[in-house]
Amino acid sequence: MKKIVLTGGGTAGHVTPNIALIPELKKKGYDIHYIGSYEGIERTLINDLGIPYYPISSGKLRRYLDLKNISESFKVIKGLGQARKLLKEIGPDVVFSKGGFVSVPVVLAAKSRQIPCVIHESDMTPGLANKICIPCAKWVCTNFPETLQHLPSEKAVLTGSPIRSELFHGDKEKGLAFCGFHDKKPVILIIGGSLGAVAVNNAIRSILPSLLENFQVIHLCGQNKIDPSLEGAKGYVQFEYIKKELSDLMAASDIMISRAGANAICEILALRKPNILIPLSAQASRGDQILNAASFEKAGYSIVLKEEEMTDAKLLAAISEAYENREKYIKAMKQSQLNNSIEKIIGLIGEAASH
Repeated sequence: MKKIVLTGGGTAGHVTPNIALIPELKKKGYDIHYIGSYEGIERTLINDLGIPYYPISSGKLRRYLDLKNISESFKVIKGLGQARKLLKEIGPDVVFSKGGFVSVPVVLAAKSRQIPCVIHESDMTPGLANKICIPCAKWVCTNFPETLQHLPSEKAVLTGSPIRSELFHGDKEKGLAFCGFHDKKPVILIIGGSLGAVAVNNAIRSILPSLLENFQVIHLCGQNKIDPSLEGAKGYVQFEYIKKELSDLMAASDIMISRAGANAICEILALRKPNILIPLSAQASRGDQILNAASFEKAGYSIVLKEEEMTDAKLLAAISEAYENREKYIKAMKQSQLNNSIEKIIGLIGEAASH
C-alpha cells in the first residue's frame, strides 16, 4: 500500500481540492495522511473525514518589508522541523500540496527527505507559498492555460482543479425544501468564500428588496456575518457556511454570484452555472482573483463586476443579464477543456510515487 501525505490550508480553497482527491486515492489503495495548521479550517474538514491529521506551526510571509516577517519566519522554521519529523514517522511515497503557507514547511521537508512532491496552483499566477515550493516539486498542476508561461515547462501540467464528486449529485428539490423555497421563482446563490465577503454581503443586502421581486436568494455570507434583521425575510435565507447541503443548494440555483477564488469558480464552471464574479480588489489582495475572473470573462463563462466600481444599478443589471442570457453562458461552459482533472492529477501522483 502506497502512502501519501496531503497538505494545504488556511482557507477552504486550499482544502477542498484535496478532499476531492480523497475518494479516488482510497480506490487506488493509498494510505492517506494530512498535515495542516493548528487553527485553519482544514483541521475541521479533514477530521470530519476520519483521515489522520497532524498539525504543525505555520507562518504567513509577506511580500513587503514587515517586522512580522521575522516572527513568522521562526514559525516556518519550527514547522519545518515538525514536518521533517512527521514525514520520517509516516514514511510517505509522495506528498501532494494544494498550497497555503502551511504547505511550505511540508514541501521543504519532503525535499530534504527526498520524497517526491506534486503541487497544485489554482490561480493564474503562483502565490508566494507555491513560488517557494515549485523548485521542490516534480509536477506543478495548473487551472489556467495562462499559468503555464509562469512555470518551468518541464514541470507544468494543465489539469484543471479537482472537483468534489458530491457536487455533481445535488438534488434541486431537496435544496429548495431546505431553504423553504418553491419552484415558481428562480434562485440566486451567493458565495463569498469560507471567510465571507463583506463588500459582496453589503451589496446583496442593499438590493435585496428589488431582488426578491423576481428571485429567491440563498446567501452564504461567512462566519459571524449573519444579519439578524433579515432573519425570516420571505424568499431569502442566509447561512454562515454550508457543507453537507451545498450540492443541493447549487442544484437549486439558476445563477450564482461569487468571489473569484480559483477553486470556487472551477466548481461553478464544472456545474455549468451562469454566474457573476466579484473579484477581491487589488488593494485587498495580490490581484489573483482579478486575473482569474478576467480569464473566465474572456472565455465567455462569466460576467465580471469590479468591487470598487460596483453600484446597485450595475449589480442588478448584471443579474438580469446572467439570467436572461443564461443559455449563452451554459453553452460556453460546456465547451471548456478543463475536464477529468482528478484522473489527471491521480495519474501524476502515481507516477511521482513510483520513482
